[in-house]
Amino acid sequence: MAGRKISPNLALDQLVAQRIAAGESIVHLGFGESRLPVFPPLLRALTEGGDRNAYGPVVGDPATLDSVAGYFSRRRLPTEADQVIVAPGSKPLLMALQLVVGGDTLLAAPSWVTYAPQARLAGRTALGVPVPESCGGVPDPAALRETVRAARVLGHDPRILVLTSPDNPTGTHAPDDLVRELCAIAEEEDLLIVSDEIYRDILHTPGTDLLSPAEVAPRRTVVLTGLSKNLALGGWRIGAARFPAGGWGERLRADVASVASEIWSTLAGPMQSVARYAFAEPPEIRERLTEDAALHGAVAGAVHRIMVEAGATCRPPTGAFYVYPDFAPLREPLAEQGITDGATLQHYLLEELGVAVLSGHHFGDRPEALRFRAATSMLYGDTPEQQRQTQTAADPLTVPHVADALVRIEQALAKLPR
Repeated sequence: MAGRKISPNLALDQLVAQRIAAGESIVHLGFGESRLPVFPPLLRALTEGGDRNAYGPVVGDPATLDSVAGYFSRRRLPTEADQVIVAPGSKPLLMALQLVVGGDTLLAAPSWVTYAPQARLAGRTALGVPVPESCGGVPDPAALRETVRAARVLGHDPRILVLTSPDNPTGTHAPDDLVRELCAIAEEEDLLIVSDEIYRDILHTPGTDLLSPAEVAPRRTVVLTGLSKNLALGGWRIGAARFPAGGWGERLRADVASVASEIWSTLAGPMQSVARYAFAEPPEIRERLTEDAALHGAVAGAVHRIMVEAGATCRPPTGAFYVYPDFAPLREPLAEQGITDGATLQHYLLEELGVAVLSGHHFGDRPEALRFRAATSMLYGDTPEQQRQTQTAADPLTVPHVADALVRIEQALAKLPR
């Protein structure tokens, strides 16, 4: 384990926090956090569960599992409680899957910074596949077929296909026809699909819905979700997994529960009280989700416009709270300033322009690409009071601290070499 480093996402956040505390002026777009205050009913649920200090079942208590099963069932995924596990975040569930499923892991390139390191920690090879032009989070189908077959020729054993929609880092979601095509390939090549749907409830356009791979390929799809993004509870660490019905899904769930029993034991009792309440989706939670999705869409859309006006190409964001601009159109003038790849672009933006972003190479993108992820939710405010002001505003773009940050981004990017 010598020489391993913490996740670049977390490392950048710590660095920026230290520099801001030292008095530097930085617009922080580098950390994938839904920076919003805790919704008061969630705090009440936590307090009400505060006396739950016993361990409880490894997979979660029956009432919590029933609540999570209902959440999935309302999304066209009929689910029984015995198909569910809750855990301290979706990360450990993903890691447990990597440990119990043999073979190597197929990932979209780019994709969330944790997927590939977890595969390597589990002794697997992470095989990156370029994303299509239409969206991120999923591999291009033709490239996926080619990668699977070439990998087998080279002695690899691809078994797991990770799909994310909406995704981190591009903030886009996969259309239905693409999901169906990828599921067909998974059937042909006998791949387990891990569908990370932690951003599913953050779609910017009202009425938009997602087709889950578990609807198309139910016997081979595990779905991951959590409350870190949709309800801004990253620090509370609440995640859940839905396993396929039937014997194979039961065995896979049992294997993951075995890993859980040796690593995290169970989701903390107070957090199960929160999970039971939140996944039941009473009216006030549904209203909060709808309003926050509109906020994320408004701010992500504003940052997208700034990036395009600064000379980048960029997929319009449709979900989550990210944009993923490509400054390839400015490659020649940037190169004259020594900016030749994602790492040097990230460094220049922070050191010269005071804007913190995370380079695409951390997400498995090509190192020479002039791409980065900007986490637009970091603009909502530095204090709970500012965040609440942003959250409740009729137009979040007119909130003074948000408007000021957008202007600072625009002015900074206007200084890029052209």
